[in-house]
Amino acid sequence: MLGVSALGAVLAPVPAAADGKAADRSFTIKDPRITESSGLAASRAHPGVYWTHNDSDDGPYVYAVDSRTGETVATVTLKGVGDPRDVEAISIGPDGNVYVGDIGDNLNGSWDHVWIYRFPEPKQLRDTTVRATQFTVKYADGPRDAEALMVDPKTGRVYIASKNEDGGGLYEGPARLTATGTNVFRRIAEVPWVTDGAFSPDGKELVLRSYFSARGYAWKNGRLGADHRVRAPIQGQAESVTYTADGSALMFGSEGKESGVERVDLDKDSASTPGNGSTSAGGSGAAGGAGTDGERGGMTTGAVVLVGAVVLFFGYKRLRRKG
Repeated sequence: MLGVSALGAVLAPVPAAADGKAADRSFTIKDPRITESSGLAASRAHPGVYWTHNDSDDGPYVYAVDSRTGETVATVTLKGVGDPRDVEAISIGPDGNVYVGDIGDNLNGSWDHVWIYRFPEPKQLRDTTVRATQFTVKYADGPRDAEALMVDPKTGRVYIASKNEDGGGLYEGPARLTATGTNVFRRIAEVPWVTDGAFSPDGKELVLRSYFSARGYAWKNGRLGADHRVRAPIQGQAESVTYTADGSALMFGSEGKESGVERVDLDKDSASTPGNGSTSAGGSGAAGGAGTDGERGGMTTGAVVLVGAVVLFFGYKRLRRKG
């Protein structure tokens, strides 16, 4: 088993699987209810467990999946949040709360506000219903589509990365969210096409992923620094990313029935090395390329065509589903 956070050390750990498999390895989500896993967050209280949820309006449910077995070990039903519209992201803050981002907007401006839901991470893994706090969110520069929500592990501040074919923006929320008014998120940086993101547990790096690539950014004083390529596995629909609780690896997830979550170990030079024999693709965080010429040159013509086809297919599928 990998290292455990201080919080996890004082709580009852999840028992190891009967076959002795290690936690935080690549795994397959086996729950037939989870067909559109769109966000992923490593539990801080339960080693080897990952929180996820379905995309769209599946309902106010969040699932805890054990990476040792791929089985769901708890289903949390959120109470007091109304009807979710397009749930896209999940993150855990330093306050021990789980933050769920109902922030999707595939028409890129159809909603004048979106929501964040927050609830304490359960100390025991069992099916339960919790009353969540709902926060109303607006962007200072108008509505937009987004799929990435990240909570700074040091400050607890919430960030959202918008998604656009021409690149998106990184938005900073207020120092403290309010449940009684509107939380205005302000654009602080330009970022590529983003489907999810995650802070490293030490708060020193932010990773943003897209359909076929990922980039890591130095993070200091709430601002992006130098960036570098991060290797990411090629998946059917690249939707989610999170660090393992000990920060030694990234876990990349995808949508679909029995979707896979793949571990990519990180080396000491802030560039990752694929684990478990997965195929990886480097390059910019934007679908179609926004990185250096050298990185763009490393992508074959076939890969470029495949990227475009996948983006068009899933964009059409989502518009049909939400239209």
